[in-house]
Amino acid sequence: MSHVFHRHLTHAYPTAVGGDGPYLIDAQGKRYLDACGGAAVSCLGHSDAEVIEAVRDQVGRLAYAHSSFFTTAPMEALADFLVERAPAGLSSVYFVSGGSEAVEAALKLARQYFIERGEPQRRHLIARRQSYHGNTLGALATGGNAWRRQQFEPLLVEVSHVSPCYAYRDQAPGETPEAYGERLAAELEAEIQRLGPQSVMAFVAEPVVGATLGAVPAVPGYFRRVREICDRHGILLILDEVMCGMGRTGTLFAAEQEGVTADLVTVAKGLGAGYQPIGATLVSERIRAAIAEGSGFFQHGHTYIGHATACAAALAVQRAIEERGLLERVVRLGEGLQQRLEARFAEHPHVGDIRGRGLFRGLELVAERDAKTPFDPARKLHAAVKRAAMDEGLMCYPMGGTLDGRRGDHILLAPPFILDDVQLDEIVDKLDAALARVLTHS
Repeated sequence: MSHVFHRHLTHAYPTAVGGDGPYLIDAQGKRYLDACGGAAVSCLGHSDAEVIEAVRDQVGRLAYAHSSFFTTAPMEALADFLVERAPAGLSSVYFVSGGSEAVEAALKLARQYFIERGEPQRRHLIARRQSYHGNTLGALATGGNAWRRQQFEPLLVEVSHVSPCYAYRDQAPGETPEAYGERLAAELEAEIQRLGPQSVMAFVAEPVVGATLGAVPAVPGYFRRVREICDRHGILLILDEVMCGMGRTGTLFAAEQEGVTADLVTVAKGLGAGYQPIGATLVSERIRAAIAEGSGFFQHGHTYIGHATACAAALAVQRAIEERGLLERVVRLGEGLQQRLEARFAEHPHVGDIRGRGLFRGLELVAERDAKTPFDPARKLHAAVKRAAMDEGLMCYPMGGTLDGRRGDHILLAPPFILDDVQLDEIVDKLDAALARVLTHS
């Protein structure tokens, strides 16, 4: 018996022993094409020599120094790199060890900002149903993933949740994308009025929804309207780019494609590409200034914030992405993947939607295409697809509960940025084989 408290205590996991570019290798020598980056993490694959050398070099000089005593060169350099490339107005970076911590930091920064400004009545958060913002209690409360929240509900702070921007399911027949976006904006405005505009602290959203919905981008203009509403009421906009950011959708920050700037942006996963655990919260100048000119102290912290080796790894990752022109490659490969998915699955009787941006693509599985009928949740189709794909030597990220936390299944694809066209074909071929095995008798 393993003494590791694994995610599933009754499941036997293969042992990963090596990595070769976009492949992971188990103890029996079987190779798995990592078409999901683990969880949209491994954007440079699993054996990048430059990043490995950067980690070795940093550990050899200074592995760690606690941030209450010192700053470090890699932390300062990584912050400079990110701010120089961030959307306008973001002027500093708070480093953490992962996405959930980044969201927690953003929530606390939002609250402290209003305390420093003399607006302690601002305490309400608004987020969206079927979102995912992390598994710590504050992040879990903010997220709208009903299944993940359910058993922990008594421990969660109250957060309002409005509708997601989920055109495949929720855009009405005959409704234009712009009209649909306006309808969602009106819903947000109504919730702000219900809570009282002077009591709302922040609105939190993923620019492209990841794990819970499966690579769902917003309709055109939606986020510009959200930004306008937040500005009108003095509400902060927090954009969670933990999964969709750091080049995953073809631009370094996903919100660049929406034409908006947020007050707080959370990133992780592709920031360090899995070579070290790291996340970050990018902070606007007005939030930094309010705290700097007030108490001067952010009342929050973790032991490993600004970890020197993690920052060195992330800086090497981000320099590699930029110097090798990988953002342009993400756009090209993403278009190629979408074309292949559509060619293979557009007429598939159990694939209802193929969506996403860049190398962040989702397929929604349905029992009946025309009616968009989901499969019976008792079937746990997503789990069966994951098992079948692993048997085929393919890692993908299927999830259940797409519609409401209980019904619906989708598959998320988030492969490394270093793929070639042959590996795009391999993804589609192996996914097709896995689906055929699972759906043959549907």
